[in-house]
Amino acid sequence: MAVEVTRLFDFPYYQLETYNLKKAFSTKYDGKWQSLSTQEFIDKANQLSRGLLKLGVKPNDKIAIISTTNRTEWNICDTGILQTGAQTIPIYPTISKEDYEYILNHSESVYCFVSDITIIEKLNQIKENTKLKAIYTFDDIKGEKNFNELLESGLSDENQNEVEERKNTVKPEDLASIIYTSGTTGRPKGVMLSHNNIVSNVIASKKRVPLDYGNSKALSFLPVCHIFERMILYLYLYCGVDIYFAESIEKLTENAQEVKPEVMTAVPRLYEKIYDKIILKGEELSGIKKKLFFWAVNLGLNYKPYGENGWWYEKKLGLARKLIFSKWQAALGGELKLMVSGSAALQPRLTRIFAAAGMPIMEGYGLTETSPVISVNDQIDGNFRVGTVGKIIEGVDVKFGNDGEILVKGPNVMQGYYKDPEKTASVMKDGYFCTGDKGEFDKDGFLKITGRTKEMFKTSGGKYIVPPLLEGQLKQSLFIEQVMVVGEGEKMPGAIIQPNFEYLKDWAKENKISFSSNQELVSNKKVIDAIQNEVDECNVHFGKWEQIKRFELTADEWSIDAGHLTPTMKMKRSVIKDIYKDLYNKIYS
Repeated sequence: MAVEVTRLFDFPYYQLETYNLKKAFSTKYDGKWQSLSTQEFIDKANQLSRGLLKLGVKPNDKIAIISTTNRTEWNICDTGILQTGAQTIPIYPTISKEDYEYILNHSESVYCFVSDITIIEKLNQIKENTKLKAIYTFDDIKGEKNFNELLESGLSDENQNEVEERKNTVKPEDLASIIYTSGTTGRPKGVMLSHNNIVSNVIASKKRVPLDYGNSKALSFLPVCHIFERMILYLYLYCGVDIYFAESIEKLTENAQEVKPEVMTAVPRLYEKIYDKIILKGEELSGIKKKLFFWAVNLGLNYKPYGENGWWYEKKLGLARKLIFSKWQAALGGELKLMVSGSAALQPRLTRIFAAAGMPIMEGYGLTETSPVISVNDQIDGNFRVGTVGKIIEGVDVKFGNDGEILVKGPNVMQGYYKDPEKTASVMKDGYFCTGDKGEFDKDGFLKITGRTKEMFKTSGGKYIVPPLLEGQLKQSLFIEQVMVVGEGEKMPGAIIQPNFEYLKDWAKENKISFSSNQELVSNKKVIDAIQNEVDECNVHFGKWEQIKRFELTADEWSIDAGHLTPTMKMKRSVIKDIYKDLYNKIYS
């Protein structure tokens, strides 16, 4: 009987029946790639389920998973836990021990799987304040219980019948996972997602995947604790794509050259970093090589899909791909057919340049509360449009509130916030989920994001400002790494800017500017003037009331660890404003 996918743990069994991959999951250990076939993966997941039952795990128990990097063990845990009728609590590795304690207690997690010593050291400081019965580590750590011990306890299949009985009792509408959103303000919220929420999203999204099913490879490096990458991994299982887990962001290029993937996913900030590094390498060239490089870049920045620019442009593009863009492709393995972007707005110039380079980025839109995909671009049948987040996926209904807010209804919309019916009620309106984002459809049904209702503000003159629009324009500058537009209730908008120090230091040396620290660099008049020029260039795209009149530069680099950014690289606006209140006051003094 054909496997019907209605629950998350059905995906591996569907893959076994349909594709039976030899290298379904691959992770690098001690410098060598180690792979599991689809069958081996299922065997280990069943071992884990049997081991968990011997521990006394009951249906609806909560089990947390925390991993510094993506790895095969995470997915074995996910499938093994869900098969017992328990639920997974994926947790970001980079949050504080206080947040670990809050999430473990709020979810009432009884067991926890962790990857390495950095996480276990944090957990050990707070585990006595939680209901955790045991913690199991993927790495071999002296004095700690190991993941393999649990697998070994489930080697005998004597209780596999009980596993099967548990699986049979799990319904599509049952809770599968509680995902605590990183949140830009306040405590994380526990988003309750059912099996059907995520399964329906995977099945609807499959129609947008232009890959050779059963014969493609993916490189995964976004945190799998985030619903975007997690849903993508289920999608890879469903499409028969070999999954390789990158060792780290720093080793992404090296791993891509080893694996030669056809597909990978990222958030916009990472695509920006890749692009900036490529441009910096171009700046180091000289003579005809440099001219050719930037001729190709300028050509790419004017790219339009489906030959819209005409035959002569396509002729030049073919030459640019052969001379310049082929080297970009080679840096990422040479086989990339598709990249996907989500979590935040992607600058249209990046969409254009990577598509011109033959590595198109398909931008989508969604939230943790929508499992996550609401819409996504794809190259099939003309469904790729620069500057949009694509067309709505099948089965999902979108309408707009009076203020343009995007409202969503469909099988992908969450069950609610865990233990918070009031918060749940506040984001639901007549059966629709209120996203907090503003948008509109173009004449052909492509969704455009026009702002965020919570991030918009009014100046003291009553004029509306949409910070993400200004910030997106400013971040096109090589001088600017991060920027936050401020000015709610003030007479004009201002900006707190973290320069791109990698680029700025090279630029300073070329311009004979001496400095011994970042602080000295951002205080230098020539640097301030250079960034003023970038701000002036940005301002011409906006009305007078929207233009940045004053800015201040920060000497430190914004990071997740320092609290400036969420784990998905979004700015924590209230935190940043608080950290730089002196700079804020300086702007408006």
